[in-house]
Amino acid sequence: MFTVTSPPTLALAAGGDSVPRPFTVSAILTETRLDNWLAVMLVLAAAIYLYGVHRLRLRGDHWPVSRTVLFLGPGLGGIAAVTVTGLHAYDTALLSVHMVQHMVLSMVAPIFLALGAPVTLALRTLTGVPRQRLLAVVHSRFAKVLAFPLVAFTIFVINPFVLYFTDLYRLTLENAFAHEMIHAHFILTGCLFFWPLVGLDPLPGRWPYPARALLMVLSVPFHTVLGLTVMQSTTLFGGDWYPSLRLGWADPWVDQEVAGGILWAGGEFVSVTMLGVLVLQWMRQSEREARRVDRDLDRQEARERTARAPS
Repeated sequence: MFTVTSPPTLALAAGGDSVPRPFTVSAILTETRLDNWLAVMLVLAAAIYLYGVHRLRLRGDHWPVSRTVLFLGPGLGGIAAVTVTGLHAYDTALLSVHMVQHMVLSMVAPIFLALGAPVTLALRTLTGVPRQRLLAVVHSRFAKVLAFPLVAFTIFVINPFVLYFTDLYRLTLENAFAHEMIHAHFILTGCLFFWPLVGLDPLPGRWPYPARALLMVLSVPFHTVLGLTVMQSTTLFGGDWYPSLRLGWADPWVDQEVAGGILWAGGEFVSVTMLGVLVLQWMRQSEREARRVDRDLDRQEARERTARAPS
C-alpha cells in the first residue's frame, strides 16, 4: 500500500515526536520538488505546446501570443504553483492548503488552459492521419456527451460533495496514489466544465452565451453551500487525521473554518470573474457578427450597383 510521505524536513508522524514546521511563505520555495509524475506531465505539455507554436511560425502562420501566455502562465503555471511548490508539503497537514489546491486545480487553471486553445493549435499543426484521428475524437459521440454542458455541470458540482462527505477524502490523505489521482481528477473535471463555457476550441453542441452564463450562475449556490457546510461542520473532515498530527502551531478546527471560507469566497470570486469573461466574449462575438453582416450588405449593394449600371 502506498502511503503519503513528506520531505525529510517535514516529518508527518501521527504518533511520532516530530511534527511539520509551521507553514511559512518561504516554505513554498524551499520545499519545491520536481520528482513527481505531475511535474513531468506539465513540462511535457508545455514543450508540446511550444513546439506546435514553433511549427506554425516556421510555416508563416500566426498564433496569438496571448493564448500561449495564458496556457503556459496561469494555466500550466497555476497547476505547478499548487502541486510542485512547497504547498504540496502541507496539503495533507492543513485542510486550508488542500482547499487552495482544490480551487486552483478545478476552477482557475482549467479556465486558462481552455483559453490557450490547445486543440485548435493541434489541428492547425498536425497533418494526415494524426489530424484525422484528432478530428474523429473531437466529433465522436463520447466527446459530445462529455462536452454537453449539463453533463459537465453535474459532474463538477457533485464531485466535491462525494469527496468530502464520504471516506474518499480520508483515503486521499493516507494513500499517495489516491492523493495524486484526486489532483488529476480536479484538473479533469474543471476542464470538462469550463472548456465548453469559455474555451476557444471547436466543440460539438456548444451552447449560446446566455445559456453558458446561466449555467455559471447556477454553480454559485453549490460552492456557497459546500463552503458554509465545511465551516459549520461539527466533525472534522478526515476524521482524526489532523488531530493525530499534533501540530502545535495549527488548530484543526480553525483551519477547517478557513478552508470553508476559501472554498466559499473563492468559488464566488471565480464565478463572478467567469461571468465577466463570458460577457466579454459575447460582446466580441456580437461585434464580429455585426462586421460580417456589414460586409455582406456592402457586397450586396455593390452587386446591385453593378447590375443597374448601363452596359
